[in-house]
Amino acid sequence: MKAQKELYFKGLLQKEGWLENVRVDLDDEGKILNICPDIKHDTASGFAIPGFQNAHSHAFQYAMAGLAEYHRTGAAADDFWSWRTAMYDLALSISPEELESIATMLYAEMLRHGYTSVAEFHYLHHDPDGKPYSDLSEMGSRLIAAAKKTGIRITLVPMFYQTGGFGLPPTEKQRRFLSSSPDDYFKLLEATEKATTSYEGASSGIGLHSLRAGSTDAIKEICRTYKKDRPFHIHLSEQLKEIEDCFAYYGKRPVAWFSEQVALDSNFHLVHATHLDDSELKTIAGSGANVVICPSTEGNLGDGLFRFREYMDLKGNWSIGTDSHVGLNPLEELRILDYGQRLISHKRNTFVTPESGDSGLNAITMAWESGRTAMGASIESFFKKGEPFDAVVMKSESPLITTASTKYLCNTFLYSADVSDMEGTIVNGNWKVKSGNLPEQDNIQAYFKDTLLKLGTRK
Repeated sequence: MKAQKELYFKGLLQKEGWLENVRVDLDDEGKILNICPDIKHDTASGFAIPGFQNAHSHAFQYAMAGLAEYHRTGAAADDFWSWRTAMYDLALSISPEELESIATMLYAEMLRHGYTSVAEFHYLHHDPDGKPYSDLSEMGSRLIAAAKKTGIRITLVPMFYQTGGFGLPPTEKQRRFLSSSPDDYFKLLEATEKATTSYEGASSGIGLHSLRAGSTDAIKEICRTYKKDRPFHIHLSEQLKEIEDCFAYYGKRPVAWFSEQVALDSNFHLVHATHLDDSELKTIAGSGANVVICPSTEGNLGDGLFRFREYMDLKGNWSIGTDSHVGLNPLEELRILDYGQRLISHKRNTFVTPESGDSGLNAITMAWESGRTAMGASIESFFKKGEPFDAVVMKSESPLITTASTKYLCNTFLYSADVSDMEGTIVNGNWKVKSGNLPEQDNIQAYFKDTLLKLGTRK
């Protein structure tokens, strides 16, 4: 087949290392026909690495970024649970149109920072009174519309949310999240699947918000009927109180109890998993399941540090997510993850494996593989014939980059670069961001500003 488009790069990263002076031939759908190294071109772009996968997002929470850091003098200590109350207040005020506006701005920013896919952990389902919309996936459809406007890929994961805690009824502030039964949830899931047909870059997943957010029978039924035909996402073991409550209710820690309900495998994405004992750590790693680590949000909320180095030694799978979106730079997420581990281990080899001492390449590879799995996508190769071409391109003229050999490029990106060193982001063979902006950036920003002013939550 004749190429419909040719893209030229000074370098293209593969799992095995760098290809230099590369031409990528694409068909009319943006899929790779050929990858041809050693072809110099006067207008070649910089160094292309695989687009980052954002494996955990709550889009609506972007509207409250920076609002939970004001603490009254003499007030009681602030923690995750007080932050959650502020988040609930925001969730009650957002209309479908406002959600679309917030998500469009967020997804534009994700693209600008190098994310090409997002797994949207979605539980803002109903109207402000808690009643289902006539289209059960009205809010989910708005997220898909936002993804379509910007061009990011989205895996929409509607969450089952039923209870207000272990054995507790839901609270009034949780009313927009709720499915009364697994049957109601399955109807929501069906509506979500239908909504994804409106955008070729959309797919769906399945999941439980958390063990505390579902009755025992409902959780068991959803786990029993899960066909493993799509990614399964769940918050698990994020907070110490959650573990204490789970143990008091089930007589077991969260991972221990959940792993008895399902046969964990690579389809499962356990978000945070911050507080694990030795047995739980081995259970997750041994099963092939994935942990989704959200370093900037976990740091912001004071969650704690995941036992990453021990998990790595067990060859555990992991990806990154931006969760509440107090940070949106994938390179920064990886740095925070690394440096947190260095501070408690007093060692600098966080991402090193027995096979490779290239920290940057290892981090990019491992986060990409599990991130792709979180989207329900293949993980064979960064750039493969027949697959869509999704990439973030680093500027070859940035001083630290242009002076580095290919041996040091991935580490230069990971440990020294920021968004100003990114030439742009490509999805499906098309530049979605170039020189820092999307084509519709001004309109997206104006709509977003109007939305926030209308909400009035930032005054």
